[in-house]
Amino acid sequence: MTTTDVYYDPFTREIWENPYPAYKRLRDEAPAYYNDKHDFWAISRWEDIDKALPDIEHFSNAHGNILEFIQAGMDSVPGTLLFEDPPSHDINRGLVSRLFSPKGVASLEPAIRDYTVRQLDQVADQESWDVIQVLSDKVPMRVIGMLVGIPEEMQQSFRNQTIAHLRTEEGERMDAEHAMLDTALFEEYIDWRKDHPSDDIMTKLLNLEFEDWNGVTRQLTRDEILIYCTVVTGAGNDTTGHMMGWTMKLLGEDRHQDLYQDVVANPKLAASAIEEVLRLEPVGHTVARYVAKDYELHGTTIPAGSAALLLVASAGRDERIWGENAEVLDLKRVTMPQQRTFGRGTHYCLGANLARMEGRIVLEELIKRYPKGWDVDMTNARIASTTTVRGWESLIITPRR
Repeated sequence: MTTTDVYYDPFTREIWENPYPAYKRLRDEAPAYYNDKHDFWAISRWEDIDKALPDIEHFSNAHGNILEFIQAGMDSVPGTLLFEDPPSHDINRGLVSRLFSPKGVASLEPAIRDYTVRQLDQVADQESWDVIQVLSDKVPMRVIGMLVGIPEEMQQSFRNQTIAHLRTEEGERMDAEHAMLDTALFEEYIDWRKDHPSDDIMTKLLNLEFEDWNGVTRQLTRDEILIYCTVVTGAGNDTTGHMMGWTMKLLGEDRHQDLYQDVVANPKLAASAIEEVLRLEPVGHTVARYVAKDYELHGTTIPAGSAALLLVASAGRDERIWGENAEVLDLKRVTMPQQRTFGRGTHYCLGANLARMEGRIVLEELIKRYPKGWDVDMTNARIASTTTVRGWESLIITPRR
């Protein structure tokens, strides 16, 4: 590793608010970077991350995918996909993936669009409104509710719990124990669904039989179903909501107005626009892994037992892959390599296509209402205080009339 004064620290507020200059220096000067203060390694180039993500031999998920989880030595909990490697991971993933079948996801589109329209109707006459309150805080949780069958009266409670568990004090590390979501909110619902079966995913999970990682054919335990519900709900609402915030922020910038007008003129480009938002401003900036075996990278050995951060947000702006305009939205990137916001390989995000669909639907409805776009109040906008997902606490827009 080349000697350099570059410094990267996800717990420093100043860096977290704008980490991209640090990422660029890491890519150029220290692609295998070690932070001795917080005892982690960081990998920042697209090509290196693309190889590391599916390499479960060296980069294990058995202790979670968040730095604080790994360093706390938290044990795997069956059914918690974020804490598993194969073979148990593959079995549990196969069960949870039933929630995200292409047919099941596609069937939600009319309901998602209807709900988005109703949310936007509420602010149709307002001069300005908060993207987070109207869209980010509502649409993803409603969608997860549709998918899993969560009663509407429970949805906001789970959304609030997710946000609370990810928040940190400025400059502080996340409390790993506190960050684990409480399954208690689902207990009453699962008990009720057992007594009131229906033709929904939850009833199927309650009744299916499968062969577990010990070769035993059985049904899911109640605790396993609680964990499945908690994982899916926690993973699916805060991240997708922040994606909507970044979409509104980026497309409100003057430098992207030509692109926005292209989408207005051709709504089929909405999907490509969302893909570029995911590349340029991913919600999850890092994927943490436990280093199971020594790993050689750029002449440096990352030792077994270490914690490594795969900086997918840095990979999304790597000029070696995306070209000189890597920091600009560009709908002509359709022939370029895929962004790695959702990961790659065994642990690729199950809800990736659902998140993409939600973002596309929201953008399609926005361009219908606001063909001239909107301005963003950046003076009062503030990045939320977390070390896991990067997004806005509040984002006020003023539609251009």
